Amino acid sequence: MFLKPGYYNRYSEHLVKKFGEKVYKLPVNLPGTCPNRDGRLGLGGCIFCDNQGSGFDCLPNTVSVREQLEENKVFFRKRFNAKKFIIYFQAYTNTYLELDRFKENIRQAVLVDDLVGLSISTRPDCINDRYLDFLSEVKESRDLDINIELGLQTVNYHTLARINRGHTLAEFVDAVLRIKKRGFETCAHLILNLPWDDITDVIENAKLLSALGIEYVKLHSLYVVRGTVLGGMYEKGEIEIIPLDDYVVRVAEFLENLDPDMVIQRLVGKGPRADLLFSNWGLSWWLVKQRIEDYLVNNGIYQGRKFDYLNGKAVRFMVDRD
Repeated sequence: MFLKPGYYNRYSEHLVKKFGEKVYKLPVNLPGTCPNRDGRLGLGGCIFCDNQGSGFDCLPNTVSVREQLEENKVFFRKRFNAKKFIIYFQAYTNTYLELDRFKENIRQAVLVDDLVGLSISTRPDCINDRYLDFLSEVKESRDLDINIELGLQTVNYHTLARINRGHTLAEFVDAVLRIKKRGFETCAHLILNLPWDDITDVIENAKLLSALGIEYVKLHSLYVVRGTVLGGMYEKGEIEIIPLDDYVVRVAEFLENLDPDMVIQRLVGKGPRADLLFSNWGLSWWLVKQRIEDYLVNNGIYQGRKFDYLNGKAVRFMVDRD
């Protein structure tokens, strides 16, 4: 695939090509935790994570799965005339449940009409064959697209330890390979401006995801919430957040090194509404997105421009000569 300067593989356009029209995500908010909070792997969770987990703007998790979905579907139909939906299990670690409970959540979800897919957010160390086997049965019986969203944040395993992630790079690779065996798609989450990462880590993020053949990626800019470990470090001046211009350059470098077939679900995230110490340099997320896109266009940058490192780059000239 050749992409024009300033262009990247946008998720919204990808969905239209795949399903013939716009598709909307229906978020599900479940009560839960993760093994990095409850003591199984660690306590306190990632140093940037607040008590809400990773999901915002959802209905209360006391509302049943079916009720959440029906209410959200009514909203999207009324506001956007939506006709096709992907159910998004968003907050916390949605496979960190007893298997029977996980199955029941999925069974409730797939009763929704006009459903084309499931998106399940979880951690690399919470991917297990028995859960994936059940999802394979659902995929086959319901003819649904299924993708698993994995929080990686960075390929730098030293930084993973610094942010108290609770897993290493190896668990991420293992999870992706197991997901691929079932024919599911994977969406990796990355934070490109962690204080302990540099541009080399940014490039390696793109290279590893490309080498693994991951289908989707979500980029998040780091936000800092009061009351978290990261928040305390920020208030004490122990960390610095890179300037917005540097973040823009990092995103551009990431895209240049990324497989041009990979789909970008998000260029920048947004933090929770309350108790924020830092988020997106004080700008709306869409203004940061616009800054990135303007930079790509103005500098002739497009996704995959530097994607030339796989399949034995060092010996390729020998093959071409023969």
